[in-house]
Amino acid sequence: MTSPVQATPEHQPGLLARLSAEALGSMFVVVAAVGVGIFSNPGGAPLPVALATGLAVTVAMLAFGYVSGGHFNPVITLGNLIAGRIRAVAALAYVAAQIIGSVVGAALIYFVVTTVPVLTDARAAFDVVAPGFGEHASAQTQMAGVLLVEVLGSALIVAVFLGATAGRRALPAMAPFAVGLAMAVLLQLGQVLGNLPFNPARATAQAFFSSPWAIEGLWLFWVAPLMGAALAGLAFRGFQGLSQAPVAVPDDVQGGSDGVNDSFDANDEPVEDVQVNEAPEKSDEDASRRVPAAPVTDDARDFFDGKKGK
Repeated sequence: MTSPVQATPEHQPGLLARLSAEALGSMFVVVAAVGVGIFSNPGGAPLPVALATGLAVTVAMLAFGYVSGGHFNPVITLGNLIAGRIRAVAALAYVAAQIIGSVVGAALIYFVVTTVPVLTDARAAFDVVAPGFGEHASAQTQMAGVLLVEVLGSALIVAVFLGATAGRRALPAMAPFAVGLAMAVLLQLGQVLGNLPFNPARATAQAFFSSPWAIEGLWLFWVAPLMGAALAGLAFRGFQGLSQAPVAVPDDVQGGSDGVNDSFDANDEPVEDVQVNEAPEKSDEDASRRVPAAPVTDDARDFFDGKKGK
C-alpha cells in the first residue's frame, strides 16, 4: 500500500499585501503618464504619453502582478468581478487602493511642477493632461464621442486582460505585454480626442490637481469606462460558460468553494487521500493506469488573478 497523494497548498499573499501592490503599481502608472504628459504635448504628439503609460502598465504588472493580480485600474477590477474572478469586498478595496495610489502619484508630479520656474501655474499645467470633452478637449470632441470611445476602449482593455490571463493555455509571462500594448495603442486615440485615460483612478487623480472644470466633468470618466468594463466582463463570462464542457468529478475529491471563480474550483482542487492499491496479479501497465494524474494547475490565473483569499 503506497502513501496517499497529497498536494501542498501554495501560499497566497494577504489582502493588505495585495492592496499595497495595487496602490504602488497605480502610483507608478500615474507618475509616468502624468509626468510625461505635462512635459510633452499630449494633444499634438500623443506617442510619448501613450508609450510611457503602456510601458508603465507592463512594468507594474511584471513587478507586482504576482502579488495582487496586476489590475491597477478600476475597469479591470470590475471586469474581474463580473467575470467571477474576485470577490465584491476585495474589488471595492482594490478600487480604493488604486485611487489612493493614483492620487499620491499625481501629488508627487504636482510637487515637481511647482519646482519648475517656467511653469508658473501648476494647475494650468495639469489642465493640459486632464481628461475633458467639448471646449476642454484638445480636439473639441463632444460628450457623445468621448463617451463612446471610453466605453469601447475600456471594454477592449478588460477583454485583453481577461483573455490573456485566463484559460489553461494562457502564458502568464506574455500577459503584461498584451495589456501594456493594448493600453498604448488605445491611448494614441484617446490622447488626441481629449486626454482619455481609460482609467477612472487616473482621471480622478489628475482632476484633483486641475481646474474646477475637470472635477465637474469627472463623472463621465467613471460612468463610461465602467460601462465598457461591465460589457467585457459579461461577454467573457458568457464565452467562458459556452466553452467549458461539464467535467465529472468524484464525490471524494470535490472541494469546497472559496467564493472566487467557482467555475474552476472542481478542476483546481488537488486530489487528496487517493489510495493506490498494489495488485500483483495485474501487469505493470495496468498498475500505472491506476495512479492518479497530477492535478492540473492554471499558472496564468493564479499568477495574475491572485484567486485564493480574495
